[in-house]
Order: sequence, then structure tokens, then C-alpha cells
Amino acid sequence: MKKTYNLQNLDSAHCAALMETGIRKISGVSDASVSFMTQKLTITVDDTRFDEIMQEVQKTCKKIEPDCIILE
Repeated sequence: MKKTYNLQNLDSAHCAALMETGIRKISGVSDASVSFMTQKLTITVDDTRFDEIMQEVQKTCKKIEPDCIILE
């Protein structure tokens, strides 16, 4: 399943790159892209574990950018 989310309070391109790298390492994520310019996260994940994977994505993003919020 491929989904795109809006990001709020993403402060730098460097943090976006770190988030993208971290998200790609999560088991079940086949692709991820974080764009600082558009403030968007596009992610492709295993459908059967979607909720579990998104919880890990949230944790990963909060570690790198504590103020960043992922909006649907």
C-alpha cells in the first residue's frame, strides 16, 4: 500500500533525509520518501502490517524531529 502524508513542523532538509533513511530501515517498508520542500512523506508498506509499521514510522520521526507531526 502506498500512501502520502502531510508533515507539519519539519524544520530542515537534513532532518528530512535522516527521517527517510530511518523509515526505509523499518521492516515492512518497501519504499519511503520525505520531502522537505513539499513537507510530505510518501511511503509504501506491507498492507497486512500497516498500523504496526506506521507506529514505528511515528517513533522514528519523533526521535529525529520531536516537533514533527504526520497528518493524514
